[in-house]
Amino acid sequence: MAYLPLENELVENISQTFKALSDPTRIRILHLLFHKECSVNEIANELEMQQSTISHQLKYLKQLRLVKNRRDKNMYFYSIDDYHVMNLLEQTIDHSKHTIGGL
Repeated sequence: MAYLPLENELVENISQTFKALSDPTRIRILHLLFHKECSVNEIANELEMQQSTISHQLKYLKQLRLVKNRRDKNMYFYSIDDYHVMNLLEQTIDHSKHTIGGL
């Protein structure tokens, strides 16, 4: 099979996705949203973090189309928008558990 180089735009997008997954707070948010839809308040409470921190990270994740939101009256609820990335994250979690010794 002949080698076909990746286009620069695609490489940049891949790089941004891995950058998103390199932050511990974003990993925690994505992992929580993989299990259930949550409001910013619920995420902040579950992760014991400031709402402003969560909102900032959600904005970043939404720009990358890793999360999406829906509005219900004056509340926004967030959920996973890209299960391809979640599969990658879940595989990485499984790998890390395996290499650390079965956490």
